[in-house]
Amino acid sequence: MSSTALSSELAAPQNGPESILIIDFGSQVTQLIARRVREAGVYSEIAPFTSAEEAFHRMQPKGIILSGGPASVTDADSPRAPNVVFESGLPVLGICYGQQVMMEQLGGSVIGGDSGEFGRAFIDIQQRCTLFDGLWQESESHQVWMSHGDKVDTLAPDFKVVATSAGAPFAVIANEERRYYGTQFHPEVVHTPDGGKLVANFVRHVCGCAGDWTMAEFRKTKIAEIRAQVGDGKVICGLSGGVDSAVAAVLIHEAIGDQLTCVFVDHGLMRQGEADEVVRLFKGHYHIPLVHVSAETLFLNGLKGETDPEKKRKFIGKTFIDVFEDEAKKIGGAEFLAQGTLYPDVIESVSFTGGPSVTIKSHHNVGGLPERMNMHLVEPLRELFKDEVRDLGRELGLPDVFVGRHPFPGPGLAIRIPGEVTKERCDILRKADAIYLEEIRNAGLYDAIWQAFAVLLPVKTVGVMGDHRTYDSVCGLRAVTSTDGMTADVYPFDAAFLTRTATRIVNEVKGINRVVYDYTSKPPGTIEWE
Repeated sequence: MSSTALSSELAAPQNGPESILIIDFGSQVTQLIARRVREAGVYSEIAPFTSAEEAFHRMQPKGIILSGGPASVTDADSPRAPNVVFESGLPVLGICYGQQVMMEQLGGSVIGGDSGEFGRAFIDIQQRCTLFDGLWQESESHQVWMSHGDKVDTLAPDFKVVATSAGAPFAVIANEERRYYGTQFHPEVVHTPDGGKLVANFVRHVCGCAGDWTMAEFRKTKIAEIRAQVGDGKVICGLSGGVDSAVAAVLIHEAIGDQLTCVFVDHGLMRQGEADEVVRLFKGHYHIPLVHVSAETLFLNGLKGETDPEKKRKFIGKTFIDVFEDEAKKIGGAEFLAQGTLYPDVIESVSFTGGPSVTIKSHHNVGGLPERMNMHLVEPLRELFKDEVRDLGRELGLPDVFVGRHPFPGPGLAIRIPGEVTKERCDILRKADAIYLEEIRNAGLYDAIWQAFAVLLPVKTVGVMGDHRTYDSVCGLRAVTSTDGMTADVYPFDAAFLTRTATRIVNEVKGINRVVYDYTSKPPGTIEWE
């Protein structure tokens, strides 16, 4: 499936919820704008500037936000907003590059900065503005987050300056009559403490959105859409054991009942007790038809002797698809394939320029498999972010201990065992990981951590246990905090916790005689080790 096709399938139907269109000019934090809008109870969708006009006509939004971006407005070939933005009569908020491109297109001017403004800054409020209602007052100073080299030099006609900063004389501008606003700073990032409220003021007060987009409403709408799409057809869903596919399956089952069959391929690389938990949840609690395929031997035999992490990933992905296809053929007659594709998966798989770009991250469930299987996709979560999926899971009645679980990679423990993957090493790692997570839960820290896991290193060290010499493996512990997984900080466990956990692992897990803690942030490291 092409990127263009993916982009066109992002569905905010014309009779759907009130919405805000976000036009992306390539900012690394554009997704955060969508998050802030949704936090205000309003549906939002991101479209690359190259396909923004199509998205505009499809969505019929109540307002438009122009994102930041890496280009310079002063360059002849730099991106522009489609003319329909300024011809529509709708409210517009331009952020950073978005502010600059608004000025350039409406008759103002922008100059390249000799010295930019990056990081924390303070703006001085010069006069009242609808964006500031109930939030900022004239003559006050407030912290914001800047990241710009260029800056506005001349305002377009009928705009006024409502806030300034040391490096940006046009830090916030407004044309109240046309309901156009521009901020040189980024309100979408957490480093602008009141940024979420500013965005909420725009979508609620300026655009007039009611702010009634909820998970209950989303659930109701999606069930109707699934029924309309599927009719009396059959749907198969590949369960990975993770939250996304589980929530998608429960939602689809609520819509079409036993027309759905789930396939759970147990590759033997799951966490301790995880396979049993998935089977129990779907067969026992939700009574969803489930095919449980035990394929541990197939996967471990294929991984024998392999140490290259990328080859391990590719083998596991290909073999999973092969097994899933075989089971789908046995079921027979299924016209639809259900996937737990999320909105970030889709956004990251589409270049904002509409052309070739460097692949930062490929997503197994965005394209590929449907063409091989000649099936139609059912992707009820493709408009949601990860935390929204968790909210939907709770709305559907999934137990919090399940929907609140830390992320787990598709290749499972195989990429937490650098070097060769064997059943013995998987069993050792499973036990160590279970102890680590148990200690985290006992300390009441699980929900404060984005992701925590153990790694079994391909290194052996000398130890002494009961006056005997040992020569066993090293276990690494990893725990990070994050908001979106793109960057991450190390979780600062105290020494007592780490000592207690290390002691339990060494004493209770045969094959490990040393435990270390990974203090590396992301960047420069990644969250997973492979």
